[in-house]
Amino acid sequence: MKYDPIKRSLGKVFNASPWLRKVFYRLLDLLLLRAWHIRGELKRWALGKGSQVEVLDAGSGFGQYTWFISSLNPQWRVTGVDVKEEQIADCNNFFGKTNRAGLVTFKKEDLTQYANPSAYDLILSVDVMEHIEEDRVVFENFYASLKPGGMLLISTPSDKGGSDAHDHDHKEEGISGFIDEHVRDGYSPADITEKLEGAGFSGVETKYTYGKPGHLSWKLSMKFPIVVLNVSKLFFVLLPLYYLLVWPFCAWLNWKDVRCQHAEGTGLMVKAYKNN
Repeated sequence: MKYDPIKRSLGKVFNASPWLRKVFYRLLDLLLLRAWHIRGELKRWALGKGSQVEVLDAGSGFGQYTWFISSLNPQWRVTGVDVKEEQIADCNNFFGKTNRAGLVTFKKEDLTQYANPSAYDLILSVDVMEHIEEDRVVFENFYASLKPGGMLLISTPSDKGGSDAHDHDHKEEGISGFIDEHVRDGYSPADITEKLEGAGFSGVETKYTYGKPGHLSWKLSMKFPIVVLNVSKLFFVLLPLYYLLVWPFCAWLNWKDVRCQHAEGTGLMVKAYKNN
């Protein structure tokens, strides 16, 4: 099962105008449970912060979280980096048409080689580390790039099946694993804590996300539609009706997931700090 062809198809629709791109961001915020968790963490981090803030969106993708961060304070400087040149060009093109041009920039970078010493107050990394074999190197680069007192916020699959590596429901249909590009099944709290502390971080906090309510929401709102879209693009026509029916239930499940403490879950939210 492939994400990228679906992303490209959606991109062609929502890139038709800056207004549609903003609608796309809003839809992602509503549908993606990880966005519920991340936006909550970012809002809490932003409390009391001044205007002189530098943020790195490490693995910026569509620019969804860069857009949200830049909306928290119009004076913050946000840098998005990604290894995919087409996504960097796409984001620079979109943000260049908005009133955030100048304070928001995107550039192509490999996180295993990118370090900007003591430059950032916050580094955000969403669904990136599961794609990188040399994760210890990246964590060292993150640590070097943070200002003293800065925070690293990571969202990544956990070792409880977050990469869907243990889900073989569709093998008989000839569909490969849900995420083909992951180099690891996911992190355990102990594993990622040990690696972050080895890079120099302190005060590492981990919590499971995508518990039972969140995992069900993900299956209904993301996995099933993508499975069907990989079979036939005609399902695009039915998507609005499908989400109209399932969205209220998924929103309730997301609300439950954000507010519950989970003994385990398929996602992991991690915060780590660089000492003053």
